Amino acid sequence: MSGIVAEGVSRSFGAVHAVRSASFQAAPGRVTGLVGPNGAGKTTLLLMLASLLAPDTGTIRIDGIDPGADPAAARRVLGWMPDALGAWASLTARETIITTARLYDIPAADAAGRAKEMLTLVGLADLADAPAKVLSRGQKQKLGLARALVHDPRILLLDEPASGLDPEARVHLRHLLRRLASEGRTVLISSHILSELEEVVDDAVFLVAGAVVDVAAVQDGSRAWRLRLAGATPERLTADAWRVASALGVAPESLGADRGAILVGFDSEDAAAQGLRRLVEADIAVAEFAPAQSALEHAFLNLPAIAPPNAVASDDEEAGA
Repeated sequence: MSGIVAEGVSRSFGAVHAVRSASFQAAPGRVTGLVGPNGAGKTTLLLMLASLLAPDTGTIRIDGIDPGADPAAARRVLGWMPDALGAWASLTARETIITTARLYDIPAADAAGRAKEMLTLVGLADLADAPAKVLSRGQKQKLGLARALVHDPRILLLDEPASGLDPEARVHLRHLLRRLASEGRTVLISSHILSELEEVVDDAVFLVAGAVVDVAAVQDGSRAWRLRLAGATPERLTADAWRVASALGVAPESLGADRGAILVGFDSEDAAAQGLRRLVEADIAVAEFAPAQSALEHAFLNLPAIAPPNAVASDDEEAGA
């Protein structure tokens, strides 16, 4: 397949093993999320995919290209957006994109038009002539995305692209990433904002202490569902919990509470559907019934339980990961 393929990729810094035999694929036409706690090795892995860091072992293919053997060819097909822009402070947003376009051998006659198009795409048209040094964190993220897209890459590597964006800009980013994927591009995005990832990704790769882990076991495990009854009040919560427990055949103390709602654990979606049926059959008026955590959040919170053997993350395992 094209897209991104990594097999057995490792990278160490002295005695610190930042990435350990990581293998995964990111397919064209899909948005893949790279998920893991701080120090998991995400940024180190992205740097290797971007041809900016050589792996100690393993193989990487970017649209079929080995970035170690031919970094120039890999960079022509990939767009790299780091967590921090690293812009030329004295250049304006427009000049930054034009300069980047020229570095990709886009003719001077086309570079200005391309810059206008990209700045409009990311919502920076009104700040085209503002120096990069005066841009806010969120505006710099937009500029970084425009810079990554200027040469029309088939592969996108985005490290925390939503960091610093306001809610409206985050919605715009989600729509843009979905559009880019629908055009057949491969999009790999690393983010700590799990709610944002949940709404945009098709697939997820989970990294714990530098190793890719299989989260199928925790995804299928017990998960809390949020249940709110019609007309619920704080005063009625205890009585409502007893009614729910009785209908479900569970002990009242096994239930939790969250902002006026009752938390019930179910082992699967089928079990949750059966539980809802029991509540309705017991003539309990259910106003809200939904997972208390997204599937991505549930898996993330259970990552420590599936950490690979001998893989203990260090707080300083990698800078910025």
